[in-house]
Amino acid sequence: MILDLTLGVLFFLALLFGVICMGKFLGVKRQLQDMTDALNDIESGNGNRRILAAGNELTADLCYKINEIVYRYEEQLSGLRAADETNRQLMTSLSHDVRTPLTTLIGYLDAAHRGVVTGKEREDYLETARRKAHDLKDYIDVLFDWFKLNSSEFTLSIERVELAELTRNVLKDWIPIFEENHLDYEIEIPEKPLYAKVDLDGYARIVNNLVQNVIAHSRATQIKIEMAQNEKEIEIRVADNGIGIEKADLPHIFERLYKCDKGRSDKGSGLGLSIVRQMVEKMDGRITVQSEPNQYTAFTVCFPVKN
Repeated sequence: MILDLTLGVLFFLALLFGVICMGKFLGVKRQLQDMTDALNDIESGNGNRRILAAGNELTADLCYKINEIVYRYEEQLSGLRAADETNRQLMTSLSHDVRTPLTTLIGYLDAAHRGVVTGKEREDYLETARRKAHDLKDYIDVLFDWFKLNSSEFTLSIERVELAELTRNVLKDWIPIFEENHLDYEIEIPEKPLYAKVDLDGYARIVNNLVQNVIAHSRATQIKIEMAQNEKEIEIRVADNGIGIEKADLPHIFERLYKCDKGRSDKGSGLGLSIVRQMVEKMDGRITVQSEPNQYTAFTVCFPVKN
């Protein structure tokens, strides 16, 4: 009797265990099927799909890991989409910016070549063609800098450089351009040496881009470039008395392809200031801008002092 009872209890426990195991198996099978369906959905392009599992389920850790991988993948995909859209906008913008001066350049050269204009008018046509050719060169230089900066192979040759004399050498090439554009200039650079660790070509591009930005966009009659040093930093400040920048535009002024529309020239690619900021940051520097509409704009670049 006792033996029969014991056997009955054991049989019941075995049956119960079997039912539990079967339930677990079916539950895991269901979870695996749910995971397969979700992964197929994700593979088809639904990056927002997530795999759900209760915290006490056997597959919970696996679901969590898969969701984490999918989230990182979707972040990378979003970044690629944004980069693709940026490149598309860049190509559209630059194709327009290049086509306009190129069309004008060809038109003026054709007119001069065919003898449509003569004498002083022909000289004016050739001068306009020359300016348009320089505009094209500027666009190509900016585009080259932008692609170079965003290349995985891009490197800077950082070295300890005396910035005061280097800045003088960069700016002396601008003096004839200031005079040609009837732009009063004031340059204040200390006689004492100012040392920082920078890339020589990169630093020259920063200064050139900031000065070019004044000439191309500010409609200024005065430009002031000054350098100073405190205990921690060397500052290079480029200021003008032009039309200024609206407060709504200031937070976006260093963004790629961003152009201030109101009252400013549409000449340019919208990449120059973005390139400046990228260059400055790659040299462990920082750049800020201050402006008041119809009064002034001042860009300040700071590099750590290297004694």
